[in-house]
Amino acid sequence: MSELFQLKCPSCCRPYGNAPITFCDDCFSPLEVAYDLKTVRGLLTRDKIESRPANIWRYSEMLPVAPEHRSGVPVGFTPLVHAPELGSEWRAPDLYLKNDSVCFPTLSFKDRVVAVALSQARAFGFKVVGCASTGNLANAVAAQAARMGLEAWILVPANLEPAKLLATAVYGANLVRVDGTYDEVNRLCVEIAEAHSWGFVNINLRAYYAEGSKTVAYEIAEQLGWRLPDNIVVPMAGGAQICRIAKGFRELVQLGLVEDHPVRLFGAQPSGCAPIANAQRRGSLDIVPERPNTICHSLAIGDPADGHRALQVIRDSGGAAESASDEEIVAGIRLLAEREGVFGETAAGVTVASAGKLFAQGRIPADQTTVLCITGNGLKTSDAIGHLYPSTAAVAPRLGAFEQLLNVPAGVA
Repeated sequence: MSELFQLKCPSCCRPYGNAPITFCDDCFSPLEVAYDLKTVRGLLTRDKIESRPANIWRYSEMLPVAPEHRSGVPVGFTPLVHAPELGSEWRAPDLYLKNDSVCFPTLSFKDRVVAVALSQARAFGFKVVGCASTGNLANAVAAQAARMGLEAWILVPANLEPAKLLATAVYGANLVRVDGTYDEVNRLCVEIAEAHSWGFVNINLRAYYAEGSKTVAYEIAEQLGWRLPDNIVVPMAGGAQICRIAKGFRELVQLGLVEDHPVRLFGAQPSGCAPIANAQRRGSLDIVPERPNTICHSLAIGDPADGHRALQVIRDSGGAAESASDEEIVAGIRLLAEREGVFGETAAGVTVASAGKLFAQGRIPADQTTVLCITGNGLKTSDAIGHLYPSTAAVAPRLGAFEQLLNVPAGVA
């Protein structure tokens, strides 16, 4: 299997084989995984995929992990849910939610990327793994490292939500709170990875880690009956997910698994940390770093590593980017829950609020097939909306007491 993929520079096309490295020595571009698509096309069919277990490994020929190192964690193949009630808000009858808020084992799309990254970490012989994280990645690395018998070191900004800290510590990981932004935490992790030769999933294993994101695209196409949507709205932090979703759709066409069809990609960011969205609105491909100030910590990356590439992907697809204020984020969380019964984290609020604006602006036509990516569970960020739902007074266990709540005399139907 390993002969089917290798690292390659997307700028100068220099091949690098397979190793825990991040950048091209010649042009310093981030390396990506390239596949022998001609060979894979002869190996992978719709029938073969559909006969396999419902997780990301059903697409194993297009994931950079040899079979003997593959994680046994059955992540992915989360529901693609038709959303008629939310769609009625925007007169969009063909609206869907790709609901990774129920992804196993830690309730976010980061479970996908970690399954690939830690499998490859094991292939490289790492005994200690780690990450810089704004929360979801921390949970996923801690959980899957525990299952795979790897020691984990997780570094996070000190202001992370308590629920995400707990959901990392419970797996026995070494959790380090850092007094700084995510970008400062990430720079520290680069130094640690070099000093200790550890496998950091979003640093020296980043090229492999990012490949897990594209399985979202594979699943959406399969769940739509092997067709591509017209539009997709993706929350953006570092920008890797929207880039890999675009790559996933492109690979499906190249493999002959779906008919070629343009998919417009729309990015969503919180207004308090929107370097990609702001650059797109300026019509620029240059990212101006920002210092985060938002309740959406999971998207609070002020200097996004894949920001430039995300802008290119959005532009080339004919899409756009939007942002949402903290108030709009909270409203988006409530709208998603009240209309579709899905409790998403603050990133989901960003996606829903931004999608509403894009529909209102006419950038997303209401009569087309549109998918919203819901990337994490609301239980992780419940403090963002807890103040809206204060505890009510308890009532006595009698019908009369309950009827008083209804302001109806006892005994009256």
